[in-house]
Amino acid sequence: MEIPYPEFTLGFICFVLFVLVIFDQLFYYWFVFSKIAFYKKQKWEKNKESVSVVICAKDEYLNLKNNLPKVLNQNYPDFEVVVVNDASEDESLELLKDLEIEYSNLKIVNITQNLNFFKGKKFALSLGIKSAQNEILLLTDADCLPASDNWIQKMVDPFTEEGVGIVLGVSPYHTKKGFLNSLIRYDTLSIAIQYLSWSLKQKTYMGVGRNLAYRKSLFLKANGFISHYKISSGDDDLFINRIATKSNARIQIDHEAFTYSDAKSKYGLWVHQKRRHYTTSKYYKPVFKFILGKYAISQLMFYSLAVLLFAMNYSILFVGGLFLIRLLSQLIILKKSMNQLKECDLLLFSPILELILLFNQLLFSMLNVISKPNKWK
Repeated sequence: MEIPYPEFTLGFICFVLFVLVIFDQLFYYWFVFSKIAFYKKQKWEKNKESVSVVICAKDEYLNLKNNLPKVLNQNYPDFEVVVVNDASEDESLELLKDLEIEYSNLKIVNITQNLNFFKGKKFALSLGIKSAQNEILLLTDADCLPASDNWIQKMVDPFTEEGVGIVLGVSPYHTKKGFLNSLIRYDTLSIAIQYLSWSLKQKTYMGVGRNLAYRKSLFLKANGFISHYKISSGDDDLFINRIATKSNARIQIDHEAFTYSDAKSKYGLWVHQKRRHYTTSKYYKPVFKFILGKYAISQLMFYSLAVLLFAMNYSILFVGGLFLIRLLSQLIILKKSMNQLKECDLLLFSPILELILLFNQLLFSMLNVISKPNKWK
């Protein structure tokens, strides 16, 4: 009796690949991203250590005027706010001097001219950190507004746990009308789901400089940003990629610990921002380049193979069933994650937003082959 063998047609090969991709996608959703989706917020003891908040500002007069008082008036017993005025050409310095009279916990570090020892804001941030007098550093940007008066308290509480040197925060964008705002917020949400989930799996590879805390001793031990000073970005992700271990990082997703800022209002500005961020990924540790790159390729193959198989009318019931299983898994994990990160309004259009982001990722990668964006402002 002869055993029938499958015909290795294009449709069959695509179907096998599709099945493998589905399993890969389900692994990411149920064994990685479920970590943040079903995460139970921890309760730490209240921290009482002295804290230094470090902010770099370049021509940020309006943002400093609107946001800095909220930082300076935080409900925390002992903290300073170090603001580095990075050769601003607006009235930032005058505003800071006025605030310095009113707030004794404000320290100004003024850079009078552009210095090119570092690309991007690393030089300014390094000066701010070295000027900070406290061991715990809490970083944010001038355009970021703390979600509550307990922002500092919530962000530094995890340091009460022995061995913790890094706390990863969350920094969403304000919800506004318009498709671009939804796209940027979904992109930020997707990135947060990934770095928070992998951190919970003891594979911390990045944080966001808009809301990030670490110990000054870690910064000094690692010689700051010296290892990647030639790269315009990376003051947050590359630095964390280098100093994080399996046990020294924690996440803080309490809503009072969030910081909010405005997303770019023009597509071109967002493209420049994203391209600058993309320049850092190739410098990640090999293991992180693999797991992040594999996920991006898996996403792309999922949609490409689904379209191809549907167009070929190949095993529609099986293909459709697998497609539905993956889609339902995605929606379940996203819904739970969105509840955690306060972005629930994006769920309905998430598959469309995901497709558009995949296209943009390809576009940004191709543009970066042609030229490199270097300026941070």
